[in-house]
Amino acid sequence: MPTLLELQRAMRASIVEHTPAAIAESLSDGIGSDRLDIYRNTIFSGLTRAVRLAFPAVERLVGGEFFEGTVNAFIGEHLPRAAYLDQYGGAFPEFLRRFPPAASLPYLGDVAELEWAVNCALHAPDVKPLELKALAEIAPDGQGDVSFRPHPSMGLMRAEYPVDDIWRAILDDDDMALGAIDVATGPVFLLTERRNSEVVVVRLQEVAWHFLNALYRGRPLLSALESTAGFDTAKMLAEHLAAGRFVAFATSAYGEASA
Repeated sequence: MPTLLELQRAMRASIVEHTPAAIAESLSDGIGSDRLDIYRNTIFSGLTRAVRLAFPAVERLVGGEFFEGTVNAFIGEHLPRAAYLDQYGGAFPEFLRRFPPAASLPYLGDVAELEWAVNCALHAPDVKPLELKALAEIAPDGQGDVSFRPHPSMGLMRAEYPVDDIWRAILDDDDMALGAIDVATGPVFLLTERRNSEVVVVRLQEVAWHFLNALYRGRPLLSALESTAGFDTAKMLAEHLAAGRFVAFATSAYGEASA
């Protein structure tokens, strides 16, 4: 008599890996393992739909048939760990980077990473931005110790290719713009965020991106200012705060505050 764990593993192999012999001996007489294909098709079609919604530009780049086959291979290695399928697909960009049949499009993984950032921004929770009056209470000698917590819809990405231009041209069905893109013009430094109900992708100067990335990762302000000589960090910080890109701050003396 197989254990419950053995039955679960056999069922997984039958449905996910499509090896029906694994579970055949455990099925009741007269029930063929091919009946499990109903469940397999339901699982794979649902997960494929979720990936398709998150990566429309990738699908248009490679075509529907190639995309579906790639997603099937991806699902076999990366089953969802939560029932909320809006969170499914985070491993897809890296999967594409090491997927041999996609090697002819070296920028495909970066396009997918941008699309995943857009998807995360779209589904991020609404959080009230930091109220600036709270910062005014910090003593001047403690301002360098301030660190910020970013808005959950904000993401930062460095790409080796101009994936923002590629992404826009594909979604706009602009073949002329796509053909004019020189993929060797990277790297690019991108900010993704949700403004009201719209997700935007903004290309930043490299030094501006590194400054924001340091703040995004929670480094104290004084540390984030390193290697920004000649850059108007005060103006940029003011723009980030005014845009609501941070929702809380902390200092070594007072801990975190959100207002």
